[in-house]
Amino acid sequence: MGKKKQPTYRVVAADARRARSGAFLEIVGTYQPRGLSGAEPETIISIDNDKAVAWLRQGAQPTERVAKLLKASGALDSFEAAKVAK
Repeated sequence: MGKKKQPTYRVVAADARRARSGAFLEIVGTYQPRGLSGAEPETIISIDNDKAVAWLRQGAQPTERVAKLLKASGALDSFEAAKVAK
């Protein structure tokens, strides 16, 4: 997604048995590594924490990059806090 020299990535929940670029189950959020302004390289992360935590509870395994994004958005901390509270 995105446009020339301004990529936008979707953070999705996908089935591991499907092709990497195949169908996904749900869009959890988006990630814009270059931000909205081309001058300053700021990262914009928009993740629905409730959806992310729900998928993590169901056993979803985030990739290394997605784990960093979930930590930055606070979803991973919410999941860890809920896991410890049980």
